[in-house]
Amino acid sequence: MKLTAQDWIGLAGRVLMSAIFIHGGYGKAMAPSATMAGFAHLGLPLPGAAYALALAIELGVGVLFLVGFKARASALVLAVWCIATAMVAHYHPESRDQMIHFYKNVCMAGGFLTVVAYGAGRLSIDRR
Repeated sequence: MKLTAQDWIGLAGRVLMSAIFIHGGYGKAMAPSATMAGFAHLGLPLPGAAYALALAIELGVGVLFLVGFKARASALVLAVWCIATAMVAHYHPESRDQMIHFYKNVCMAGGFLTVVAYGAGRLSIDRR
C-alpha cells in the first residue's frame, strides 16, 4: 500500500483532535479531588460519577480515536461529549471567554462528525 498525503493528513487530524481529550483526561486523573470539586461547582448532581465518565471518555475514547480503533463510534461519542460539555460548562453568553470555549467545542464536534461520515483513514487500526 502506497501511502498518500491524504493518509498522513488523516492521521495528523486524529492526533490533533485527540490531544485535547488525552491531555484533559490525564489532568483529571492527576487531580481527582479538584476535578470533582469543579464538577460540583458546575452543579452536576453526582460529581464522582461525572468524574468517572469524564475519565472514560477523555482518556479511554480519546486513545481509541487516536489509534483509529472503532473510529466512527469513538468520533460520535466525542462529538456528543463536545456538545454536552459546551452546554454544561461553557454556555455563558455574558462571558466572551466562555463563549469562545463554547464555539470551540461546537467546532470540534463538527470535526468529529466528519470522521463519523468518512472514517479514520488508512493509517488507523480500523483499516488494518
